Amino acid sequence: MDYKTAGVDIEAGYRSVELMKKYVKETMRPEVMGGLGGFSGAFSLDAIKNMEHPILLSGTDGVGTKLKLAMVLDKHDTIGIDCVAMCVNDVACAGGEPLFFLDYIACGRNYPEKIAAIVKGVAEGCKMAGAALVGGETAEHPGMMPEDDYDIAGFAVGVVDEKDLISGENVKPGDSLVAIASSGVHSNGFSLVRKVFDMSAESLNTYYDNLGQTLGEALLTPTRIYVKAMKSVKDAGVTVRGCSHITGGGFYENIPRMLPEGINAHVNTGSYEVPAIFRLLQEKGGIADQMMYNTYNMGIGMLLAVDAADADKTVAAIEAAGERAWIAGTCVAGEKGVTLC
Repeated sequence: MDYKTAGVDIEAGYRSVELMKKYVKETMRPEVMGGLGGFSGAFSLDAIKNMEHPILLSGTDGVGTKLKLAMVLDKHDTIGIDCVAMCVNDVACAGGEPLFFLDYIACGRNYPEKIAAIVKGVAEGCKMAGAALVGGETAEHPGMMPEDDYDIAGFAVGVVDEKDLISGENVKPGDSLVAIASSGVHSNGFSLVRKVFDMSAESLNTYYDNLGQTLGEALLTPTRIYVKAMKSVKDAGVTVRGCSHITGGGFYENIPRMLPEGINAHVNTGSYEVPAIFRLLQEKGGIADQMMYNTYNMGIGMLLAVDAADADKTVAAIEAAGERAWIAGTCVAGEKGVTLC
């Protein structure tokens, strides 16, 4: 009897590491000390010495049941981008710069090429965010998970100078709400998605004219990473007073998280066209408007509160970073919360 007979293939683990090394190397920053394979990731803090009051920020998340679509379609090279995005966007939401990232992959069986494809996506997401992939773990769980199944989670650490921290406490009546477009469903609400659509390869490979692509392609589109957009806004001299990363819980849960007491966010849903994937999902599932906005981002991946005088400058800075943005509403005095207009 040996470990491989028990279901854990150590040799496959070694091969996974070898295959992923080239992707991890592409994410390195000057502050990273040592290489892949140590017991911990080392990261020098010399680069933040010039900050007056540096504050470390952290975020951890997974991809949820979106993974089921990747498994059905046997497409695993973008799911890692989702994992990174879910973590680093939270760090950026507080005004921070992501520094480094670690991932954790649990699988029923280690298929080296599949694990390498997943990590390739993680590395791509790290490059988009400017974060170093300093470590990770791949764990085989024979007997606990089906051989073809896996789960992925990640952890990001970032930094912000205290004077640049976005807390939401200074949001005022009259502030403008600037929206940054999402790329689609992102990584939330897939338990409902999987109830609405048949999760077979045939269904996911069906082409929809209104989507301009197959259903699977639309649903697997990676979560947008907003780190560069937020940096562009900061570099433009705009003070962001509040910021919401619209994830699980949609508008109703996430937007109030950036508001102080006494402020209501009025979001003009007619200020933009809701992406076709949400319209298709709502139609096929017979889902009420309130539930859609309480579950999904509905085309807005991040919402910023800025002084009205800076609204146009904010939109321009975001677009200069390659994202689509628009003025989507305003803040008013009232009960803390969000009102869809």
